Amino acid sequence: MNRRTVLTLGAALGLGGVLAPGGAAWSWSPARSVVGGGSGVDPQWVWDDDIDRIMASVIDNGQVPAVNSAIGSWVNNWQPVPQGLPPELDAFLQESTKMPAWADMSKLRRAADFNRRKDTYLFLIYGLGGGIMSTVIPREAKSVYWSKGGADMQDRAAKTFSFGYDLSDINAFEQTGEFRVTANKTRMVHAAVRHLLPQSPHWKAVADETIPISNQDILVTFHSTGTFAHRKLKEWKVPMSAADEDAFLHSWQVALHFLGVRDEYIPATWDAAHAQAAEILTPKLAWTEEGQALAEVLLGLTAQVDLGVTRGFLNEFVRYQLGDEVGDWLGLKRDYASKAVITAGWPTYIKFREGLIPFAPLTFYMFDQFVRALAMAFLNQGSSGTTTPITIPDINRPGT
Repeated sequence: MNRRTVLTLGAALGLGGVLAPGGAAWSWSPARSVVGGGSGVDPQWVWDDDIDRIMASVIDNGQVPAVNSAIGSWVNNWQPVPQGLPPELDAFLQESTKMPAWADMSKLRRAADFNRRKDTYLFLIYGLGGGIMSTVIPREAKSVYWSKGGADMQDRAAKTFSFGYDLSDINAFEQTGEFRVTANKTRMVHAAVRHLLPQSPHWKAVADETIPISNQDILVTFHSTGTFAHRKLKEWKVPMSAADEDAFLHSWQVALHFLGVRDEYIPATWDAAHAQAAEILTPKLAWTEEGQALAEVLLGLTAQVDLGVTRGFLNEFVRYQLGDEVGDWLGLKRDYASKAVITAGWPTYIKFREGLIPFAPLTFYMFDQFVRALAMAFLNQGSSGTTTPITIPDINRPGT
């Protein structure tokens, strides 16, 4: 990647102020965080020490099957931490499932309503935008590919979808919701992967880090989903009030906290989030063999869901969101007829949909939920459940 490529990608993704490849030393100020201060230590060198130590012990002591059995029925926020867990893990989860002191339930409820109203846009942004962008984030692509989940991308995609599904749910942070549990299970998985991947000679041969999924890596993923979604909604002129935007960010702020990101790294405003993304996301985008393989699997899975569109249409919608630079990296074949339809039709659809929502909100919500349910049904291989169980891995990519 040269300077021109970085600038081209910055323009395509709408992330201004991009840096040269490799970026500079961490310069984002903790004064711009939700807590207004902090150490300023580069999050690239910060992981999740307590749960990392606990999950390493769980794996090394052969306790993964017992833990997975215990958390299998643990789904809802109102449920207590399940019995049968190692004492240290039990004690950790008793604290980590609590809402942070700075969380604002009124904002989170507004965010839930916002997610309901903008469901279709977010589904497409997260799936065909952020999902494919993840394959050109080298560290993420390599970590996913060489971990256990990389060998079964249908299952891996379903679990990722479950995280987004539960975060976007109308009851996400309520007692009747599921996100706090889903986030903590995801946090446990991250800790397990941090212990396992450094033991993989295949991952070590291609990685530029010694331990995966640092706080910075999680922030990069946030920017490829939440921050990217905010940017695209603005670019697409989707109506949003200032209160809606603030609430949408707040749901991600709380989500990052539950994933083990230190509060001093969690942006307080969208301006702060976009500035952070320009520093740690855009300069890192690049093609990798692992990312190429993952992109093909993800687009192949999406194409199999009968939504009445062709693979060429999917390719062009990815290009529409991420730009031709990323599309060319991934070798996405052109379909200029679909490009014309998307370029002219998508803005028109947004105007039409937003114009009708005041008169027929339930109709659009039912359609939005149908799209999501159809995708989840496919990813679950026909299961009637709405989410895929998240389990702790005890090995790296099978066969390696």
